[in-house]
Amino acid sequence: MSAVRETAAAAIDPITVEVIGSALSSITEEMGEALVRASYSTNIKERRDCSTALFDTAGNTLCQAEHIPMHLGSFIGIIPHIMKRHAVAEMQPGDVFIGNDAYEGGGTHLPDLVLAEPIFVDGEIVAWAVNTAHHADFADRGHQHIYQEGLRIPPIRLYRAGIVQKDVQELILLNCQVPRERLSDLRAQMAANRLGVVRVAALCGKYGRDTVLAAGRALQDYAERKMRAGIAAIPDGTYVFSDKYDGPELAGELDFAVAITVEGEEMRLHFDSPPQVRAGINMTYTALLSTVYYAVKAAVDPTILPNAGLARPITVTAPVGTVLHCAHPAAVNGRIGPCQRVVDLIFGALAEAIPERVVAACNGSVLSATFVGARSEDKSIWVYLETIGGGSGARAQKDGLDGVHVHMTNTSNLPVEALEVEYPLTVLRYELVENSGGTGAQRGGMGLRRVYRAEAECRLRLDGSRMRSRPWGLAGGGPGGMCSFHLSAGMAPFVDGNGLLRAGDIVEIITPGAGGYGPPEQRGRAHVLRDLAEGRIDRETAARVYNTQP
Repeated sequence: MSAVRETAAAAIDPITVEVIGSALSSITEEMGEALVRASYSTNIKERRDCSTALFDTAGNTLCQAEHIPMHLGSFIGIIPHIMKRHAVAEMQPGDVFIGNDAYEGGGTHLPDLVLAEPIFVDGEIVAWAVNTAHHADFADRGHQHIYQEGLRIPPIRLYRAGIVQKDVQELILLNCQVPRERLSDLRAQMAANRLGVVRVAALCGKYGRDTVLAAGRALQDYAERKMRAGIAAIPDGTYVFSDKYDGPELAGELDFAVAITVEGEEMRLHFDSPPQVRAGINMTYTALLSTVYYAVKAAVDPTILPNAGLARPITVTAPVGTVLHCAHPAAVNGRIGPCQRVVDLIFGALAEAIPERVVAACNGSVLSATFVGARSEDKSIWVYLETIGGGSGARAQKDGLDGVHVHMTNTSNLPVEALEVEYPLTVLRYELVENSGGTGAQRGGMGLRRVYRAEAECRLRLDGSRMRSRPWGLAGGGPGGMCSFHLSAGMAPFVDGNGLLRAGDIVEIITPGAGGYGPPEQRGRAHVLRDLAEGRIDRETAARVYNTQP
């Protein structure tokens, strides 16, 4: 750590740093709750597909609420892009910038619209209130390149001195399929940022601007120290791991690999993957960074504060123009799927060095189902996005969790009651998939089955992974179940995950389970009988794998 940072950290006492740090965390959480409660669309108000954060004037993360780890990738690039395009001297209170572009806006895919508002104290910018929300709108589109995926927005002013720029707003809404939802959700995002502005200004009024700024720097330094200490506790060496990735848009499987080098208190991660593809699964560098920061923090020390300081001892490289570090104009809409697999890669590599701190492969997928149709009463377009959880990998001392979102996503499911009220769809079954968790001393989590019946004609896009491979186990644990889609009789096959549903058509979605941990024979008889009773394994598996006769 530099002498400058050491001096800044020493200038403020630890108790004050802790108090201000807790206040910043509370502010971001309150911003998030305001965004969820004020939003209109089901994807935000029910599924909570949004995130909030505070940044310092240099664009470094001060604090991110515990929402969606993936959204850090949409945050860490937005402030530098704003600074590059707009003079700070010309900014004023009430200015709000909007952006989403993966290449010129700091985003990771186009549905995540980011709003950033500078926070002024005594006439100077002291921080930024930032939030993003996934606007489930850009549906029924192609994914050969980014120009097919929606409206690209570089960081531009949506509000100037508190006044909405109506021409900009109208341009955005005209390119949306459900403009009423977009307008209402954008207003909710505005309200969340305004709350952050008021709260940070009040915090500076209570403790003094310089004290709050010094605490922000000290918090980042503290996160750096904890990350360095955690890395230093890992044996030096280079750890490698590889896995395969598949999806509806791909004819086969892609090979992903990572080499992690631990040297003292620093860590270097290098990723290899095929050249970027004409499909929506490519990842921008910021998406890769946010994934790495999450995974390393989770494995090294989950208590590290979620700010920019944790990234200082970590170096991330990958060849430009590849799936895991794409270049313009690669399509990126489904980048979250490969991000999940990157976490599995990192944990698989670190399992050699710190097996007790990592989990077996989770479902390794983000199973998304996007329905789009027109309402019978007024022909207005409706869009329904659902991402469905799966199994969570077993741990050294605990079973994996069943039917949950893992790693880079943290959304909720849309309750069946809300779904059926809002859209012409019926959920026929929603249940855990028996025998889909990997066997082991600690079993992997089970996947989910969700069966939809269309009550009116609509189009459906399905995305997911682990249709050709299974989530791997650790230390002798068995693999989890695979992903699959099943259409009712008479339906035309889906092409690249896209298809038409007519009234009465049924689609069954099965999400992957997760890998087990440790040899199955080490699982106690009582646990085996419980697994059997709860439908986690069948009688044949109990007798064959666990050598237990029910």
